[in-house]
Amino acid sequence: MKIGVLGTGMVGKTIASKLVELGHEVKLGSRSATHEGAAAWTKEAGEKASNGTFADAAGFGELVFNCTNGAGALDALRAAGAKNLDGKILVDVSNPLDFSKGMPPSLFAGNTDSLGENIQKEFPGAKVVKTLNTINANVMVDPARVAGGDHDVFMSGNDAEAKATVQRLLMEQFGWKHVIDLGDITTARGTESYLPLWLRLWGALGNADFNVKVMR
Repeated sequence: MKIGVLGTGMVGKTIASKLVELGHEVKLGSRSATHEGAAAWTKEAGEKASNGTFADAAGFGELVFNCTNGAGALDALRAAGAKNLDGKILVDVSNPLDFSKGMPPSLFAGNTDSLGENIQKEFPGAKVVKTLNTINANVMVDPARVAGGDHDVFMSGNDAEAKATVQRLLMEQFGWKHVIDLGDITTARGTESYLPLWLRLWGALGNADFNVKVMR
């Protein structure tokens, strides 16, 4: 599959590298077609990897990952272009973290909305699926590094078929054993609101290789 990944930070590069490893063709998107970090990733990742602008990556992908910083997510997606996202699954991994007052960050969306909802509202032609935003990048693509993979990842979105496609990718390719479908995109309020606790757990535990399991 051809997949576009928006964002050249640790999350974007980690997901893009895993997808290339799995045999997908991946274009890593950034604000500039000549972004040094993206070009270096392309050189290292091999022949199935390429890089370009946000619009290049979104247009290239049959499926698109949004791995941008939450504060810049909407601007990045505007640069990607609604026409390049229409009809496509947009896997949103971003979080509404506001670092303007330092650490720990606050949330700039929540309670009555979420970043996932704002993205779906602005890009109604895209099939937004919120997932993977409650864990660190390494655990996203290798859940077995925590408790042998016996823990949960969550998913929100309005389109049942899109969620089924993303669930197959998570389970059959990334190796997730348990995917909990929370419901429509409004349920992204819950997973995004978990981030303040996640950040404090990171501080208390001293590393980010952890996750939660829902015990029934």
